[in-house]
Amino acid sequence: MRLVLSIGGSVLVPELSRQQVEAYADVITTLAEAHEICVVTGGGTPAREYIDVGRAIGANEIELDQIGIDVTRLNARLLIAAIGEVAILAPARSYEAANGALRRGDIVVMGGTAPAQTTDAVSAVLAEYVDADRLIYATNTPGVLSADPNTCPDAEPFDELTPSQLVSLILDIDMTAGSSVPIDLHAAKMLQRVQCETIVLDGGDPENILTAVRTGGFEGTRIIPDQRNDPLS
Repeated sequence: MRLVLSIGGSVLVPELSRQQVEAYADVITTLAEAHEICVVTGGGTPAREYIDVGRAIGANEIELDQIGIDVTRLNARLLIAAIGEVAILAPARSYEAANGALRRGDIVVMGGTAPAQTTDAVSAVLAEYVDADRLIYATNTPGVLSADPNTCPDAEPFDELTPSQLVSLILDIDMTAGSSVPIDLHAAKMLQRVQCETIVLDGGDPENILTAVRTGGFEGTRIIPDQRNDPLS
């Protein structure tokens, strides 16, 4: 199976220490024994802190995006170092480079690619580009919830959604200022055309990913391509 694993910066480096990065590296190398693996790393809190300082000193939005991309690539380099020689030598900077490394048998690791595109969206585009069988979003929430858990403690998780339902949900949640969702709108719209199963789970414990791939069982949300729910397809 060909997997794309999107690891949020907030779960890969909740704080700058070796333990979580090494735990993820162990899970990824274990999965790579039986599967082809591409990993996309987010920026997390360090990226937001750099962006806040950059904005305060007058950087424009494109420059701020570039700062965020650089941080995602730093996180990717940490993960590459922890994985070792079976990983790509340096973070892939394009989908073509990622696909080439995958064909050579490397574990692919990359961060952001271009301004105005989050690593959520990068992961969805990469899944389409390499024709992945499954896309996994490891986030800091237990799947996709009915509302922002930061502002609505009673938010309920969804077991299953279509990409179209996900887009509608994100649009509703985004109407509330300051709200956040585990997958951004651009990525959700990309999932409408990516023909692979997607799951969103709590990545605080990397073992959750291993269990999901090996057994199909996980606590989170399964996103099923729309046409699979069409009885005429």
